[in-house]
Amino acid sequence: MSVREMSVTDMNWKGVMPAITTPLDSLGAVDHAFLAKHVGWLVDHGATGIVALGSLGEGATLTFDEKLAILTSVVDAVASRVPVVAAISALSTQEGVRLAQRAEAIGCRGLMVLPPYVHTGEWPEIRAHFLGVLRATEVSCMLYNNPIAYGTDLRPEHVQELADTVSHVHAVKESSGDLRRITAIRALVGDRLAIFAGLDDMVVEGVAAGAVGWVAGLVNALPKESMALFEYAVAGDHERAFSLYRWFLPLLRLDTVPEFVQLIKLVQSVVGMGSEVVRLPRLPVAGALRERAMATITEALSTRPELD
Repeated sequence: MSVREMSVTDMNWKGVMPAITTPLDSLGAVDHAFLAKHVGWLVDHGATGIVALGSLGEGATLTFDEKLAILTSVVDAVASRVPVVAAISALSTQEGVRLAQRAEAIGCRGLMVLPPYVHTGEWPEIRAHFLGVLRATEVSCMLYNNPIAYGTDLRPEHVQELADTVSHVHAVKESSGDLRRITAIRALVGDRLAIFAGLDDMVVEGVAAGAVGWVAGLVNALPKESMALFEYAVAGDHERAFSLYRWFLPLLRLDTVPEFVQLIKLVQSVVGMGSEVVRLPRLPVAGALRERAMATITEALSTRPELD
């Protein structure tokens, strides 16, 4: 079944799906009240789904129980309006399986499956991990490729193999930074998989290459501009897309550096929709990096475009 043939009861992989940050209070605990407010605000602006527990959500620093509580809060807040997607990342396949099964029970309609943390084995081991998690439920799944962050490269032929093996693999998030991966995946699987741009500064090019969705980061702070950019790109409105892209790119590139969590939370704080609090070992950005980031943010907000 192609992506276009999925019924309304299935996960609909398209559009802008924010990879949400995890709000923390001054003591470092998850702020569930703000979490519910934030995801509702994103959906109000046009998010087609909410992706929780990912890299931007500081998933590696969250306990298993915290992950379940976050998914519960997000599902309670927006699941009647848009699908909730749980990022499934773990040190062990066993824990990934448990998280996938609990996410399904909570009400998540999609899973974004990551390679195992830390372990960067050869393909037979990585394949076994993915298959273990993918087969743990019948929930619609997105594969996530981010070799820069995780040291594991899910190549196009690997994507094809997993999609051929597990029928409820419906999407892939491509974050290698190589746009040729999008066309390579399409050449192997056609429109069986929905391809999502996974880096903020590749969205316009990604859509041109065949991406139908965007798992986005700066959308946490600037949803109106993010939705407009994606809509212009999909519509082929090149003039408006590139005009907005030129303004947005300095901010979107904050998503592509090692301090992306702190920087995106900094933008959220500046626009009044979140705080800078991150969980150790991360610290809020300081020194020259903070000065450069604030200069970028200040310049962008002072020239913020008027949108319809």
